Amino acid sequence: MKVSIIGPGRVGATLAYTLALKGLASELVLVGRNRDRAAGEALDIEHAQLFLRAPLEVRGGDIADVAGSAVIAVCASAPTPTDMSDRNQLAAANVELMRELIPAAVAAAPDAKLLIVSNPVDVITWQVLQLTGLPPTQVFGTGTLIDSARFRDALSNQVGIHPADIRSYVLGEHGSSQFAAMSLAQSGAEPLEDTPERRELFKQTTDAGLQVFRLKGNTCYAVAAAAAEAIEAIVHDTCHTMPLSIRIDGHYGVEGVCLSLPVVVGAGGIERILLPPLNAEERAAFATSARRVREVIEAVGAANG
Repeated sequence: MKVSIIGPGRVGATLAYTLALKGLASELVLVGRNRDRAAGEALDIEHAQLFLRAPLEVRGGDIADVAGSAVIAVCASAPTPTDMSDRNQLAAANVELMRELIPAAVAAAPDAKLLIVSNPVDVITWQVLQLTGLPPTQVFGTGTLIDSARFRDALSNQVGIHPADIRSYVLGEHGSSQFAAMSLAQSGAEPLEDTPERRELFKQTTDAGLQVFRLKGNTCYAVAAAAAEAIEAIVHDTCHTMPLSIRIDGHYGVEGVCLSLPVVVGAGGIERILLPPLNAEERAAFATSARRVREVIEAVGAANG
């Protein structure tokens, strides 16, 4: 199966290496504005696969080379400000980048599933949907997948249960207005009580990405692993459930925006949207996330005429 990555920077290159290690593609194309950098990353991964079992054709290329891709992971981004405190600071520049890259990519591979990794992921996912006119089953973002994993891990450490056996979701915006749907959290069908301590654990996971950024200047490993998880569900048609950023069309009374909800992911992309019974506080938080993301979408639209 052919997978293309647009934007082989730190995240994109790490994702490419992760896909190679997992054997999730037979052909991998890295597309970047710096063609030499893309070719160099491809060559490095090609050398690494000498130690892998699964054969992989990997190369740098141009937008036209994504033709025939089953999945296109969009990781391209404008340079991140060193003092960034909010992912929305990237919105205007990255929307312009999508306008430059995405129409040509979709023209070359109209049937590809587009996994948006670029930040702010909810805003960019919405803009890509508008740019392409593709169905919402085909365009979706990594959203709160990584946030939910971080929160499950924190809960796991507190309750002494393996994180794979914890069922909990962080929903809404992949950003400061995200919320933990504690009314749904459970393990072994036993509810996990909503306590002040667990609220504090959630707050720590909300700040985790920016904390990593402040310490090392970027995030790459966890987000690449999250993106690989979604790609694996498409490649192997596992119908795995995970929270991703999708177009919201009336869900919980919200529309006209992209936010994270639990979805079933398979060969067709978003196979099904799940609507768990959120309580009143969580529904209000979902609406707050929608307002925040919509404000950025509208501001970027106004800024770009």
